[in-house]
Amino acid sequence: MPNADLIASAPEVFLVAAICVVLLVDVFLRDDQRNITYVLAMLALIGTAATTAYYNVNHEVIAWSGSFVTDPASGVLKMFAYIVVGVVFLYSREYLQMNGLLKGEFFLLGLFGLFGIMVMISAHSLLTLYLGLEVLALSQYTLVAFNRDSAVSAESAMKYFVLGAIASGTLLYGISLLYGITGTLEIDKLAMHFVAPDGVSIPALLALAFIVVGVAFKFGAVPFHMWLPDVYQGAITPVTLYIGSVPKIASFALVWRVLVEALGPMHDNGWQDMLIAMSVLSLGVGNVVAIAQSNLKRMLAYSTISHVGFILMGFIAGTAGGLQAAMFYTFAYVLMAAAGFGMIILLSRRGFEAERIEDFKGLNARSPWFAFVMLMIMFSMAGVPPFIGFYAKLVVIGSVLDAGLVWLAAAGMFFAVIGAFYYLRVVWFMYFAEPDDRSPLVAAPDMRIAISANGLGLLALGIFPGMLLDLCARVLG
Repeated sequence: MPNADLIASAPEVFLVAAICVVLLVDVFLRDDQRNITYVLAMLALIGTAATTAYYNVNHEVIAWSGSFVTDPASGVLKMFAYIVVGVVFLYSREYLQMNGLLKGEFFLLGLFGLFGIMVMISAHSLLTLYLGLEVLALSQYTLVAFNRDSAVSAESAMKYFVLGAIASGTLLYGISLLYGITGTLEIDKLAMHFVAPDGVSIPALLALAFIVVGVAFKFGAVPFHMWLPDVYQGAITPVTLYIGSVPKIASFALVWRVLVEALGPMHDNGWQDMLIAMSVLSLGVGNVVAIAQSNLKRMLAYSTISHVGFILMGFIAGTAGGLQAAMFYTFAYVLMAAAGFGMIILLSRRGFEAERIEDFKGLNARSPWFAFVMLMIMFSMAGVPPFIGFYAKLVVIGSVLDAGLVWLAAAGMFFAVIGAFYYLRVVWFMYFAEPDDRSPLVAAPDMRIAISANGLGLLALGIFPGMLLDLCARVLG
């Protein structure tokens, strides 16, 4: 193996080695020793982050015969993914222990999913991208069915698996058509082929349609969103937290690598119109249907669909600023989603999941501080200044305005106003409804500190968004 290839993929190599170590150690642990697996998983994340930082590059490096790439943007996306997975593990540990579900499989599947995300982020070939996607998808299918005693979880996992298999097959069929047309799967060579005057043909547009369907399913965009509410509600909350946060980084990487880098020349006469339709439908369906939800996890699922509509708007702009806005919005959404599902875990207790909106009634009377944290999360998701959600929507809408799509920007603002209703409804329950349970919140100190820092981070990044936005602009250059 060439040394340069190993250096380029050093974080992936380290993570796979760490997963093997954690797996072997976990085999010999008793059920009351699973905290060791948790500690080892966190150490694996720290080691992978250190490896990524040590082998960081300031230019594009292509390795493994053109199938793998490492560049500044991939390094930032990976580091953010490590942080979010670490937050997921931290939020989930006490819940799993309290409900008798603290098993090594949760952390190992989370690490395997992270490995798939890393491969997708650094893919320089559509085949490599597909392999990373399948590693992530298989980990998610298994995680949804993690609670084997729950029939609802098993049903959700089966639905997710069947629909996910169809979407993967659709994506793979589109990739095979592209290979038949161009004779290559490498991203830069695909872009060179389609930039030619006669590069875009009817078969190429057919392949593009199949690829967009597969990408839209993984993102959860309408009309390929049908799996999302059922999976969010059916899975235990730590799994919903994982699925609802870190894979969105992989979805951004998928759209970025496939549509922007490989099929960028087909933007104006190909995938822009497809994404416009999906963006508007996602904004409409997500925000309107969320109003009717009484289950907070389902509400956040439809909220996710609406946020996907905003992320797609950045890609629709087709400019460097639009891509940077989409990346910034992805980071903002992942932080908001992690905090939102983290609050559900915080209010849950043994045998009870605080997944209904009514479960947050009178939270201010029980814990004024965590009611304020939840208020910051809901205000940020609604796009209320000065939280990061407001600035994320602002830069995305600004990017489509710069592209001359005034009507799309107006649609985004219109549906954002509609979406504010169901977020503010949660705030009303916390502050103006009488609590059914006045018992104080009980949570580990690390959980309390982490969820507080997460909520305050939404405020701090909203007041000072320049650092994160400049980082996105610098690495996407």
